[in-house]
Amino acid sequence: MKPSLFSVSYAGMWGQAVLSLPNFIARAGRLGFPSVMLMGKRPHLSPLDATSSFVESLRDTLAAAQVCCDVVAGYTHLAPGVAAEVPVIEFEIAYVESLARLAAQLGASVVRIFTAYQSEGQDPQAHWRRVVAAVQEMCDRAAAHGVTIAIQNHHDLAVHTDALLELLADIDRPNCKLGFDAWSPALRGENLYDAARLAASHTAITTNADYVRVPRYRYRTDLVNYERLAPDWVRAVPFGTGFIDYPAFFKGLRDGGFNGLAVYEMCSPVRGGGALENLDTCATAYLKWMQAHQLTETAEGA
Repeated sequence: MKPSLFSVSYAGMWGQAVLSLPNFIARAGRLGFPSVMLMGKRPHLSPLDATSSFVESLRDTLAAAQVCCDVVAGYTHLAPGVAAEVPVIEFEIAYVESLARLAAQLGASVVRIFTAYQSEGQDPQAHWRRVVAAVQEMCDRAAAHGVTIAIQNHHDLAVHTDALLELLADIDRPNCKLGFDAWSPALRGENLYDAARLAASHTAITTNADYVRVPRYRYRTDLVNYERLAPDWVRAVPFGTGFIDYPAFFKGLRDGGFNGLAVYEMCSPVRGGGALENLDTCATAYLKWMQAHQLTETAEGA
């Protein structure tokens, strides 16, 4: 698998240090990553800011750092707007098409997307059909740029592996694949080996982070006792030190035929704080873990 570093890790979204995109790319190269996934929004790769001169400069920065941009990460929520007359889904499709155009200019072959969160009062069948239609059009438009759309198992709709494969079948586009991660199945109690093996042949990328569960309680004065609260708080920790069984997950991916891009992310507050030194330590720990488990051979087609 080919290791990659996600720029969101250095974007300051959860209080960590903020690097500009050129500085992030240079840092990823110095840390030993051959690849990066770029966050498709401010303060990194927003289509609003990506002028031709900016893109050309990024290409030069990638070349100087000897780093490839393999994925651009979109942030989508394919749910209807509050007001029916606002074409929210059209906005999302246009956004993803602009990311696909940028991805092609930077040499990336994948744009990552999300499905949609659920809310009360939605018609689940209509919601499903809306997402299918939106992703189909995204795929058709991305195909013109030679780009694959990868659906990450993150948002509520089709988050379970069985449901995600149903969604993929309904979308029925050759350039629609999965961005299949371990943390969501692990938190929801799926068997990681079985889920990964089932999804592997449909997977373009996997994004990885590790976590610990922190139990929560509330003191009840009337009972002179503590009441268990659910769910647990979940906190990011250095890779390989959390509760997620990544050896089983990666074995499932390998046994299912996946040998693609493995992306490390720090997309929540991480143990040790958000200073650059701690972020770098966590990033290099991921590389060392992947190397120790013999998972870092070159990805096919990457």
